[in-house]
Amino acid sequence: MPSQRRAARILVVEDEASLLAVTTRSLEYAGFSVTGAATIAAARAAIADATFDLVLLDVMLPDGSGLEFATEVHVSAGGIPIIFVTARDSIDDRLAGFALGGDDYVTKPFSVAELIARVGAVLRRTEDQQDQPELRVGDLALSVTTHEVRRGEREVDLSPTEFRLLHLLMRHQNQVLTKEQILAQVWGYDVGDTGIVEKFVSQLRRKIDEADQPLIHTVRGFGYVLRLPKAAG
Repeated sequence: MPSQRRAARILVVEDEASLLAVTTRSLEYAGFSVTGAATIAAARAAIADATFDLVLLDVMLPDGSGLEFATEVHVSAGGIPIIFVTARDSIDDRLAGFALGGDDYVTKPFSVAELIARVGAVLRRTEDQQDQPELRVGDLALSVTTHEVRRGEREVDLSPTEFRLLHLLMRHQNQVLTKEQILAQVWGYDVGDTGIVEKFVSQLRRKIDEADQPLIHTVRGFGYVLRLPKAAG
């Protein structure tokens, strides 16, 4: 059950009528307010008319790609969380979804109970971010309110997944996080391929540390930690 005082509003975009009906009923029974859409056009109209807390988005839709629509949603709806729902479950498909701003990735067929749990987890992570709207470590600054990241005078352009990863590392400054902990906190997976973590940490390092003293460090055999260089600490 969502922890907001009002029912979290969820937009379900799914072209299979029976699956849309089952998903909608199940989420409503769990206490969410749900709007259904069978096409990108209908989803676009729904977002123009109402504010949503999360979008469940099928990847393959009759009038376009859900992956491409996700970019439009993030621009038009202010970074609203997205959970992709698809039958495509390769690691490349998952990485593509996360790179385009997906907060989670659920493969068909799925358990309704698991889907509801993942929706709740993404909503809780979103709430937790709002509790710490501004973070700073040395010359690295992150704003949850504006989704801006700066390293000194340099503005850093991050994907939504990279932003969540950096936010987690900054919240736990000086604390070593295992790949499994990062996978659970950023992607909501209790178990899974930690190669996703390695890829996104590598991407984040190139953007954050490439032109400055490194802040993101590997602790061999354990995981990753964000900390100031010892000379500066």
